[in-house]
Amino acid sequence: MKLAQTKYNFLIQQYKNNIYSYSLYMLHNKADAEDVTQEMLIKIWKNVNCFNILSAKAWIIKSTHNLCVDCLRKRKAFSYKECSIDDYLSESIMDCSSGNDPQNLTHIKMLTSRVKETIQLLPEKLKSVFVLYEIQGLRYKEISKVLDMPINSVKVYLFRARKQLQKELKCYEEHEIV
Repeated sequence: MKLAQTKYNFLIQQYKNNIYSYSLYMLHNKADAEDVTQEMLIKIWKNVNCFNILSAKAWIIKSTHNLCVDCLRKRKAFSYKECSIDDYLSESIMDCSSGNDPQNLTHIKMLTSRVKETIQLLPEKLKSVFVLYEIQGLRYKEISKVLDMPINSVKVYLFRARKQLQKELKCYEEHEIV
């Protein structure tokens, strides 16, 4: 019992934030993301002795993804509410910028908002692969397991997602310059 508790505590410490952020990104609703996170924590506890801790990450993300899909099916309407990848985007964009120029900061906020909107508009498969790879930091093999698709499909979807984002954001950039 003590070993199971230790294993559970370790897994929760490692993956709780990933579970919540992925759920929030997929569901676009804080209450639903909290519900999925809670369900996932219970599922981890019930299965803590059934899987190897080394393969836990893939199992946890796949199970979280499946719970999100179930939640979306129950909801039927894909209402795209505010999601929170702002921290990720702001941090990434801030790393590329210099200084605290108010004009620059305003531009960064606008760009962050535009990137977030553009990601939301991606088709579901492209968005899932993109979020898992770029935001959650999963590898091709892990994404392949989570989404139950061949590794080559993961690579193709990621390529297409990046191309589509690049195209949309290039149009935005050209519009801003004019």
